[in-house]
Amino acid sequence: MNKNIFLLFLFITSVTTAQENLEDLLAAGIQDAQRFARGYITPAAEAGIYNMSNGWMQSAEVKKPLRFDVSIIGNATFVSEENRSFLLNTNDYNNLQFRDGSTSKEVATAFGENDPEVLVFAEVQNGPLTEEVEFLLPQGLASVNVRMLPTAFLQARLGLFKATEIKVRFLPNIEREDVKTGVFGVGLQHEFTQWLGAGETVFPVAISGMVAYNRLNGNYDFTDDEIIEGENQQFDLLQNSWTFQVQASTKMKVFNVYGGVGYVTGTSDFEVLGTYRVRAGIPFLETTNEFTDPFTVRTKVSGVRATIGAEVRLGFFGLHADYNLAEYSNASVGIHFGI
Repeated sequence: MNKNIFLLFLFITSVTTAQENLEDLLAAGIQDAQRFARGYITPAAEAGIYNMSNGWMQSAEVKKPLRFDVSIIGNATFVSEENRSFLLNTNDYNNLQFRDGSTSKEVATAFGENDPEVLVFAEVQNGPLTEEVEFLLPQGLASVNVRMLPTAFLQARLGLFKATEIKVRFLPNIEREDVKTGVFGVGLQHEFTQWLGAGETVFPVAISGMVAYNRLNGNYDFTDDEIIEGENQQFDLLQNSWTFQVQASTKMKVFNVYGGVGYVTGTSDFEVLGTYRVRAGIPFLETTNEFTDPFTVRTKVSGVRATIGAEVRLGFFGLHADYNLAEYSNASVGIHFGI
């Protein structure tokens, strides 16, 4: 796997580690390949949605009209041990079997590692003969000592009118080593405590509500790698998510703490696109060895999250850091400049 691709977009490359096994998986048939891909990819898709739901908050206070700041934010989402493997039960598969005769065992997800390696086989029809295609199940990121999902992006916020600000985050579409990625998000935050009138000046806490939308897209074209015969071979990823949160923060000049409770919901669609030809023969229970746009893995996520963090302001410069407790917990840090 190309290391530049790995550094550019960790989620896409967590599944490109499996690309060399793609022909072997398709040899087990479309249903088996899709079922395995769902177990392998789902934790990475879920972690990606939770990851991009973070970083929206650095204070419950909103900017005054036409005041703004620009931030550079980094996120790191942590993956629990239970999300590094999934149970593969061959009774749920049409063709895939363990070489050691086991019926079921825990195997690596995109975040895990098979130690020792796991050998499986599937049957194909080659003319009048039935043959076995034997291969190792793909490893995950733990095999290269990566146990979290990091991201980084630019974010800005602007005061619109009394008690309301808009937030925008952006990572322009980047293309490198056949990988294209991009991030866009927009949020709206309203500070309820600004409507307390004179009480606002003596109440040392800001309380606000926020809603934010985030879209992440990625594409990896590996046709030229010639790993498997075919045309226009790509992995395509599209994630859409919403974050709803109520939050509070202190209102001091230099150092403040903040916290909030929110809800995250989103979908992730991972598509295997293009034409693929299984060279070993026709997969058992299939009628052809050529597949076009063979399958899509859709993941849906919804869950509660809680945030605790702190911010330091020094004139036009600020620094914030927080921890988010959720199904996939996350740490976020940011540097911001503005007025």
